Amino acid sequence: MPTETLVEINGAYQGDLRVKLTHAPSNTVIETDAPKDNQGKGERFSPTDMLVAALGACMVTIMGIVAKRDGINLNDVTFKAQKHMYQNPRRIGKIVLEIYMPAGLTEEQKVKLEKFAYTCPVHESLSKDIEQDIKFIYP
Repeated sequence: MPTETLVEINGAYQGDLRVKLTHAPSNTVIETDAPKDNQGKGERFSPTDMLVAALGACMVTIMGIVAKRDGINLNDVTFKAQKHMYQNPRRIGKIVLEIYMPAGLTEEQKVKLEKFAYTCPVHESLSKDIEQDIKFIYP
């Protein structure tokens, strides 16, 4: 049986296609809205927006763990993510992710960081049916 870690997240429908999410360990609150193209207000991240954002955040976090362990400065890493929604069935069909890396990394560090980024739990959990166009961009 695989080792597991349990994190509880509680959700409550707020009406008008908004959901309030509470992260039990920290009591942090996030709200989601349905997007404008699906009957919502689009005033918050949609659940699918959060999934795409989670991929970028997860990959950068995993690189941060490696960088911290190995003494690599990643303070200037940023990313831009795009979500392409498909219809029939409505789902995320494609994710475009650009990760902007800092200057001064050696070739060995670049290879190591990219390799570990692809091991992030969100990437490992996504359906293989979602096309992923992931690029690491160096100055």
